[in-house]
Amino acid sequence: MGILIQRGGPLTTVQDRGRVGYQNLGFSASGAMDRRALRLANLLLDNDENAAVLEATMVGPQFTFESPNCFVLTGADFSAALNGRILRTNQVYAAGAGDVVEFPKGFPSRGARAYIGFAGGLDLPLLMGSRSTYIKGKMGGLEGRGLKTGDRLEFLAPRPQLPNLEKRHLEEDFEAVYGGRQVTLRVILGPQEDCFTPEGLELFLSQPYRVTPNSDRMGSRLDGPVIPHKGRSDIISDGIAFGAIQVPNEGKPIILLADRQSTGGYTKIANVITVDLPKVAQRMVGDEIRFEAVSVNQAQQWLCQEADALEAAAEAWRQKPSFWKRLLGAK
Repeated sequence: MGILIQRGGPLTTVQDRGRVGYQNLGFSASGAMDRRALRLANLLLDNDENAAVLEATMVGPQFTFESPNCFVLTGADFSAALNGRILRTNQVYAAGAGDVVEFPKGFPSRGARAYIGFAGGLDLPLLMGSRSTYIKGKMGGLEGRGLKTGDRLEFLAPRPQLPNLEKRHLEEDFEAVYGGRQVTLRVILGPQEDCFTPEGLELFLSQPYRVTPNSDRMGSRLDGPVIPHKGRSDIISDGIAFGAIQVPNEGKPIILLADRQSTGGYTKIANVITVDLPKVAQRMVGDEIRFEAVSVNQAQQWLCQEADALEAAAEAWRQKPSFWKRLLGAK
């Protein structure tokens, strides 16, 4: 048994890290928009790092536990409540059969996506190594769609109790991790930055852009100064990475995200670095974005630092050393 959905919200889907290795066949990778929040949820619950979670957009779902299990909320703070008691983000809770989780305050004051993880993960069919929902392709998750009233989701390997439950939390300042309504995204220029005029590159790196209502899981469409090309904006189609910034004919950038197409035929001026992708996932309509160019070495260093910080936090509730410490013979 697992949970019964009373309300699915505007868009609540099952997501994990996505379908890795199938873009060459034309399949979208999909997966969680905020990969950091996904990783943190599974880390707090001692889950496999690719365990499936629920991703809620703007408004959370309401659901009832039909069997006991531990759970956690990460990402944006939607002010969730368990039986009427407001819950903290990044804190593991134990729920019993009949307990109800809801989001009574409606829209969040900050952030766009919250993640609900369950101990042991969710039991849904694997498709190309992933349980992620890809709505445009009607595949993965629960029948390839968002959740709705009456849906049931089963737990894969529930654990009603976890060791050191009271220690399984992480104190974080949302704005320190995700930024406020104005953020700077660090990017690696290219692979087609030579297709833009010097003035176009200067505009891109110096002027603010705003998130438009046309944004979704496929891409974040931005409004702001037009970025001029040297010539044509179209190229021979090539692969699209998570966070690639495409600039089509109209000259307005689009940050391509989890449900992006596998290939694209417009010039890409830059790519958002991995550690800043969660900031894109949590942007709301009207948020201001600026871009800053950095080096590949810097981006790799920041990624390693983030991984080390999350692993260090996990030691507070783990009963045994991490895999790498055991491998190295640490006590």
